[in-house]
Amino acid sequence: MHYYPGPYPYMYDKSLKKTLELIRRAVADETRDRKFYEYLINQAPNEKEKNIIASIRDDEMKHFRMFREIYHDITGHYPVPLDKEEFEKPASYLDGIEKALFDELETVEMYRQIYFGLRTRKHRDMLFEIITDELKHASKFNYLYTRNL
Repeated sequence: MHYYPGPYPYMYDKSLKKTLELIRRAVADETRDRKFYEYLINQAPNEKEKNIIASIRDDEMKHFRMFREIYHDITGHYPVPLDKEEFEKPASYLDGIEKALFDELETVEMYRQIYFGLRTRKHRDMLFEIITDELKHASKFNYLYTRNL
């Protein structure tokens, strides 16, 4: 039998400093993604696809607010994004959908690191909601990708 230092064997010991840095990164990424999705909405070939991407964009705005709330709860002030990233315009609508799909999946990996660095149930529940939204977004982008092949 193995001994694990925490209550669950899958918990990582993340430093608060690293967690806060990742949250600042997430705030910047959510801002960039929102702008990228607004671009994709304008490129979408029909109203149905525009509405799907708009729902994802709206979730990204919700995530932005949630990350700011978590950061504020921990530090007492709101995060300043690490940088002002701009998105690169894709070569085509389909390329943009593909990029969005893989970005959503990569984001889940980073958010999982944030999740393990949080100490309160409230904040972990918020991250769980964000992570499940991101997985839902990946499924929607997968649908849009296959629809446009």
